[in-house]
Amino acid sequence: MAAVTWKCPNCGGGLTFDPDSQKFECEYCLSQFNQAELEQIVPDEGEEQPDTAKEQADEFVPVLYMCPSCGAEIVTDETTAATFCFYCHNPVVLKGRLDGAYQPDYVLPFAIERERAKEIFLTWLKKKRFVPADFYSPEQIEKMTGVYFPYWLYSCQVDGQMEAEATKLRVWESGNVRYTETQKFDVSRKGQMKVDHVTRNALKKADKQLVEGVMPFDLKQLKTFSMEFLSGFFAEKRDMEQGEFKEEIEAEVQDFAKNSLRSSVGPYNQVNVTTQRAEIRNPMWKYALLPVWTLTYKGKGDEKIYYFACNGQTGKLCGKLPVDFAKLWIFFFEMFLPLLAALLVVGYLI
Repeated sequence: MAAVTWKCPNCGGGLTFDPDSQKFECEYCLSQFNQAELEQIVPDEGEEQPDTAKEQADEFVPVLYMCPSCGAEIVTDETTAATFCFYCHNPVVLKGRLDGAYQPDYVLPFAIERERAKEIFLTWLKKKRFVPADFYSPEQIEKMTGVYFPYWLYSCQVDGQMEAEATKLRVWESGNVRYTETQKFDVSRKGQMKVDHVTRNALKKADKQLVEGVMPFDLKQLKTFSMEFLSGFFAEKRDMEQGEFKEEIEAEVQDFAKNSLRSSVGPYNQVNVTTQRAEIRNPMWKYALLPVWTLTYKGKGDEKIYYFACNGQTGKLCGKLPVDFAKLWIFFFEMFLPLLAALLVVGYLI
């Protein structure tokens, strides 16, 4: 397999996708190209390199590529599809990783650029008083990475039907007598529901809370997949298949359809469902790469991995933050000691 870079036809610099302008830019001569223009540029390809399959700790399988810009070796794992050369820093898309059965149907381009993602991160941290300072140090923030994560998108149509017995009560008083009227009804509901793009993470090594915590995405903005959008970002290919989600998603869709039918029943005092079904038709799976800004941090002492994640399209964020216990103790003593001194003084005077 070979590595691929797109070079600026004006100066030869590496081209990257800019979320702000939605164009491909050269950071050297500042030229800009739209997707149609970029498709006319023949990408530079490195030499074909055999995969290296040495099993190492944590089941990491290193794979070697040759950077087409400087010739340096690029070491990745089996799921990485786009990265940067460590030596010349040019963006590199790894040819072959997203071909054939692994070629995505769609890509959702980044709409939030790096500087905006940093602003969102720092604004969010202002409300987090006990986070270690090195979690948001300039050196740490520079590690923020734009990653296209792989997701499966499931769509279908559901035919639902429900039969139920419903009861409505009316109570009133006349003089000293209380009356109760009980009315019974046969209730029938039937309908069709279209389900679009139920989303599931398709990468085993991805933190589930991270990649699902930034959902939902506005999937109306999906574009037909083209590798050019990956230039300037990291990207991962899927290593989980449809079958791993099929039963879970079908049960979720059927439950949603049944609950929708049940909620459509009018204001009865009691509803007893006798029969209910939700039949799935025309299931369809699509594979998409969706944008996320990520920042990870290894906790000092506990060695746990903490993270910040920002939806690269909408700006929705989530995170799992470390706690600086020194700051926590300082806050405790700042609040507790004055209170203790005041209580001692009051006790002494009494």
